[in-house]
Amino acid sequence: MKQKTPLIQKTMPYRVQGTDGIRREIKSAKSSECRGLTPLQIFNEKGWITEDFMELYVYCFVKNCLKKKLVSHKRRTFVIGWDPRNPSGNHTNAVVRGVRKAGGEALVLGVVPTPLVPLFMLYKGAYGGIMVTASHNHMDQNGIKLFLPFHGMKPLPADDADLTESLLKQKFEAIEKILLKGKKSDCRQKALALFQSFSLMPENSWLESTDTLKNLILVVDPAFGALKKIAAQIFREAGVGKVIEVNASKNGAVNLHSGVADLEGCPRISADMILKPTGPFHSHKAIIKLFAVGRANQKSARSGKKRVAGAIFDADGDRFFCLKYDPFHDALWVLSGDETAMLQAWHLMSHFPEKYSGSLYINTVESDLNASACAQSMGLTPLLTAVGDKWILLKIRLALIEQKRLSAKLSPKKQKELKNKIAPLQKNGVTRVSDLQTLETAIPKNCATENYKSTVLAVGSEETGHNITTAFLTLPNQKKITVYSGNGLKSALNTFSATEHLAANLSPKKYLQVVLRPFLPGFKSTLYVYYIRQQLFSKDSQVWRKVKQLIFKNTKQRGYTRKTRDFPDDPDMLYISLAKGKAGIFVRNSGTENKISINLRGRKSDATKLKKIGQEVLKLLLSQLKDQNNLFYKKELYILSQIAFRPVLDEELEIENQYKSRLISEIRKQNLIQLSPKGNRLTPLGKWYINH
Repeated sequence: MKQKTPLIQKTMPYRVQGTDGIRREIKSAKSSECRGLTPLQIFNEKGWITEDFMELYVYCFVKNCLKKKLVSHKRRTFVIGWDPRNPSGNHTNAVVRGVRKAGGEALVLGVVPTPLVPLFMLYKGAYGGIMVTASHNHMDQNGIKLFLPFHGMKPLPADDADLTESLLKQKFEAIEKILLKGKKSDCRQKALALFQSFSLMPENSWLESTDTLKNLILVVDPAFGALKKIAAQIFREAGVGKVIEVNASKNGAVNLHSGVADLEGCPRISADMILKPTGPFHSHKAIIKLFAVGRANQKSARSGKKRVAGAIFDADGDRFFCLKYDPFHDALWVLSGDETAMLQAWHLMSHFPEKYSGSLYINTVESDLNASACAQSMGLTPLLTAVGDKWILLKIRLALIEQKRLSAKLSPKKQKELKNKIAPLQKNGVTRVSDLQTLETAIPKNCATENYKSTVLAVGSEETGHNITTAFLTLPNQKKITVYSGNGLKSALNTFSATEHLAANLSPKKYLQVVLRPFLPGFKSTLYVYYIRQQLFSKDSQVWRKVKQLIFKNTKQRGYTRKTRDFPDDPDMLYISLAKGKAGIFVRNSGTENKISINLRGRKSDATKLKKIGQEVLKLLLSQLKDQNNLFYKKELYILSQIAFRPVLDEELEIENQYKSRLISEIRKQNLIQLSPKGNRLTPLGKWYINH
């Protein structure tokens, strides 16, 4: 008799992971709402992540790694770190249990930034790395990022699918009965010492001396996260003149009125934006502190003797935004990943032109289109990729393999064979990390030379703050290797090194002009819809086709030439290139939050046209995708109904405190409400939404 396929397998997607691992709202496995359901059912049907799911997920990951034997190391070690959003430790303890039950040895780092996990993994030659975090997401969510021993890369889609398949086959009841097998070691102090020495290496920090940053007054915002105390201490060791840390308490309130997420899409913060009760940043301590410090040092800043800046991170420390105080206008300028990447590129090209000329400047589709154009004018080679730093890491690795091939002393036949293997991967994408590993090992080590004339990568950049530049790590055997990862602290040190070099040669006003706008910005806008059924928007789905037809119709009416562009790394993204690449619209599901975005990019002259098209698409998605069974959707409607009758201040809204901050922020990001002198009120879009 043919066995029936379990219902969970029919409804589960082929991979449960998003852009970078898994993230969900948290729920205790012991909750009455979870009674009678398996961890997988809770994850898939309810949209919650429990401690039991984390144990199951990590157990399957470790088992898969041990089967594949990706490293020759005899000790089956796995590096584990986390951000401080889980003070009770039920999630992190579950992850450690999952490793040990699967037969792995847990090298526990505790609260550390994400980039330290792959760094320590490579240093120790471990089988894998696990970071427990939901990154920039609200504190009511948690998740897991994974790292593989092949150069510290993150799993690719087929790797994710393999892990999902293992999850479906493994019953949690069986795991519960397994005794702990592997050992547990506390490696926190060793790892932190490694991170400090790694960060302060001149090759990695770009600091020529401890005097480079002596005129900098720096406000550090670790977003109540993993870099608290760590970043501030390293900045002091690096020679920053004065370091002031805020948002560093240990209450687990990561990213609350802090961090990079609040700054996205806001290029400039004026003084009125911190005023109570209606200033959007009146609760953001780092911004308030920067205005206070800037004003106290305004005279010195105007003369060029001092510079006041902010280093803003996210909860797990892999993202960085730079805030610059403008003493001439009493304002703060927000430098996102685009601006900081351009400043870093400028520094490399001005100091080492022969080494970096022609090197890659890799950015994702979210970036300002003018950023890559500016990089090209510097003499770099721009390369566009899908959203997610894993895709930047993939492009880097492919380029390094191609460089090794070209420099290898191989027969013409062997060269051609390798070229034919690399070309389709560059064109069609790579789905498994092991495919890269096989390709790299096909080039004999004794046939390749490391004396390359140029460096493959200048800068890899995500507009949201992940910047990647070449770093160097010395292993216990004294061998030096290159390391690539999104590292907020390294990006900060590199950015401040670049800007302080500029300050030494420019007048204060000219310095600000160059730093605040390192390239001529184009038009850039992103529209969001939260609390949706993401599965309804996939390639060639009904909603996907409706959106495409609407964009094609509206762009034709406005005189644009248009062409659909495919990205193998993100096949469900709808990307429509306009005006022969001078503008573009792309729509994609977020891989980190329950939302979808409409991204408008182009020239300043495109702004009005693109905004109108974007609003039409936004209304379509609001009407088609909202999940009426979602708890936050219901609470969103409740808040909007309160505001519909009169302006309401944040503190006056009748909603539970644990939800209020997140809901208000996400409703504003959807442009459904905006602040007025009397409080929140509906926008025209908000009124349309309520009526429809």
